[in-house]
Amino acid sequence: MEVEPDVTTATSARQLAHPARDEIRLEHVLHAFSDSMRLRVVRELAMAEHELSCSDFDLPVTKSTTTHHFRVLRESGVIRQAYRGTAKMNGLRRDDLDALFPGLLDGVLAAAGAEAARLGTR
Repeated sequence: MEVEPDVTTATSARQLAHPARDEIRLEHVLHAFSDSMRLRVVRELAMAEHELSCSDFDLPVTKSTTTHHFRVLRESGVIRQAYRGTAKMNGLRRDDLDALFPGLLDGVLAAAGAEAARLGTR
């Protein structure tokens, strides 16, 4: 049975709900990392110098599946999303993740990079 994360309620349709730092749970973060498409998004955000819009990602899945992956990442506390005009911008919550789970994000990113190199994937 999957445990749903506690998510701070959004105050308007243009604001998205995010868990506060102290509400981020390890099992939700690990679940978010467990999907190859979500891990790909995390890797791209980690390499980016600034926030990226959802349209910056070229995932080989449907739009509705992409939306689901971003929601899982946001609700688990891995990313922060905010509307900038009509674009939904995404940023990695590195400070929060590093404070709560020291070394986890760097370890996951290093392992994912090594696997991508070994398999010849992105």
